[in-house]
Amino acid sequence: MVNIYKTDEHVLSVLDHNEDGVWIQMTAPTSKELNYISESYGLDTVDLATALDEEESSRISLEDGYTLILVDIPSPEVRHEKKMYTTIPLGIILKSNVIITICKEDTPVLHYFTRNKVKEFSTKKKMRFIYQLLFRSAMLYQAYLRGIDKKRIEIEERINTDTHDMDLIELHELESTLVYFATSLRANSIVLERLRRYKRLEQYPEDMELLEDVTVEYQQAIEMTSIYRDIIDGTRELLSSVIDNRLNNVMKYLTSITIVMAIPTIISGIYGMNVSGEWMPLSKTPFGFEIICGIILLICAVTMWILKKKKML
Repeated sequence: MVNIYKTDEHVLSVLDHNEDGVWIQMTAPTSKELNYISESYGLDTVDLATALDEEESSRISLEDGYTLILVDIPSPEVRHEKKMYTTIPLGIILKSNVIITICKEDTPVLHYFTRNKVKEFSTKKKMRFIYQLLFRSAMLYQAYLRGIDKKRIEIEERINTDTHDMDLIELHELESTLVYFATSLRANSIVLERLRRYKRLEQYPEDMELLEDVTVEYQQAIEMTSIYRDIIDGTRELLSSVIDNRLNNVMKYLTSITIVMAIPTIISGIYGMNVSGEWMPLSKTPFGFEIICGIILLICAVTMWILKKKKML
């Protein structure tokens, strides 16, 4: 899908034709759409399709007549029937008369712009547009990071009540997401440093101030990612320890029950041996069976008291 936007006095309009000073948004474009934009603006089709490859990393590539910028942006996804997050490439192509964005998904990062919610947004001020886009990306990273920490807190609150193996799996997925975020944020920071020295398009003082804000937000997102990774790692170890401790308690309880149940089994086994009854204690005593049962109960009660005192029950 290809949409063409242009701002006029801070009002965003949708166009049905190409012209100078527009923003072309390409979302999961087809081969036909890629070839059309490539021919219209003299771009390499491979560069246009680069952002559709999930394995591409953030970078800046200076080509003949245009600049290709690749950054990683956060995106929600479903893993193990749980809402998680990942990162996907967003391609930005800069030319003197047009700016083109390419992404394989309809990302929330661009929704701020298509819905005209960004102040002082202009399709003609290309460098400012890029900085605003990266700023929104950094804010979305932070929002998702807070969501990840909220999920961790929910799992932590269930530790004393209802803990399942799925909690360990979910913690692992959250930790994996933070690894993706940390890698992408560091790569995007390198792109920001290169943009600081970018000279192909004019950068205004206001743009440089915005770049400083973007750098600060990315640094904060990197610090949040590092902190949340350490906290989740601690939570996962705590959850594993709690599960192991519960298993040990169950095994200890079952062992104690086995010891108590073994007492009547041993005594009844001795009295059940094929030997002369006259040599068996209490064999000819009135109420001998009841006396033996009472002795068994007494021994079991004493054993349970000892086990309980030693916190085995």
